[in-house]
Amino acid sequence: MSKFRVGYGYDVHQLVEGRKCIIGGVEIPNKVGPLGHSDADVLSHAIADAILGAAALPDIGHFFPNTSKECEGMDSQDILRRAVAEIEKLGYKLVNIDSSLIAETPKLSPHLADIKRTLAKTLGIAPEDVGVKATTNEKMGWIGRKEGLAAHAVCLIEKA
Repeated sequence: MSKFRVGYGYDVHQLVEGRKCIIGGVEIPNKVGPLGHSDADVLSHAIADAILGAAALPDIGHFFPNTSKECEGMDSQDILRRAVAEIEKLGYKLVNIDSSLIAETPKLSPHLADIKRTLAKTLGIAPEDVGVKATTNEKMGWIGRKEGLAAHAVCLIEKA
């Protein structure tokens, strides 16, 4: 078994009116927010799946099923903390995260520093070990039509 392992995560959520827009643990003022069973934090979900996948664990749906009443409205920072705890049980520690958000709305660049700090605190790593980038889909497809948003994430874990 390798001392270092890489994980990849991806998540998408539809945007709808009447939902808070929480991304990377930060509430962003917006007319629409992601639809989901939890707080639908697309970035935190992608990162959690990357962390779990790096240790060859099941995805977040296994740990937090969308049929569970206990998970309804759940803060995705709790999902991230659980993902880190699960890899620590196996003797791994999180080294770093890199992520990309794809959205036409909301405009994310003014919030990236707050998102980075929030994720670092939740994950128990330094802000300089959390990469968060944002881009649009150049008005193409469902993201371009502002129907949803997506996130990709990779992480490195190390056997402690």
